[in-house]
Amino acid sequence: MPNSPFSLQLAPPTTKGTTSEDTMLNTLPDIGTTAQGMATLWLLSKRSFDFVRLGQFPEEHFSQETPCELIKDFQKKLEVLSAIIRVRNIDLDIPYEYMDPALMENSVAM
Repeated sequence: MPNSPFSLQLAPPTTKGTTSEDTMLNTLPDIGTTAQGMATLWLLSKRSFDFVRLGQFPEEHFSQETPCELIKDFQKKLEVLSAIIRVRNIDLDIPYEYMDPALMENSVAM
């Protein structure tokens, strides 16, 4: 991955015009390091197998009326936001889905 290597094996050049092809090839990581970096990025970018959407609580932590009403209100607001984002994305060539509550994890600690 010459455009965005995961590591450099030599220090980058400090002056223009002093780099040769051999120096560039020696600076880039070997194929094993590149493959390991790509695998790490792939793994970290995958949705986890126990994904829980933002605002969803699979365990019954709240049983009192007030917290349950607040949770339902929060979930309705998230649904509205998600609908607004979907409508905005209709006209986009590449939809912007990163802040869509329907696609966000409830917690990084779940």
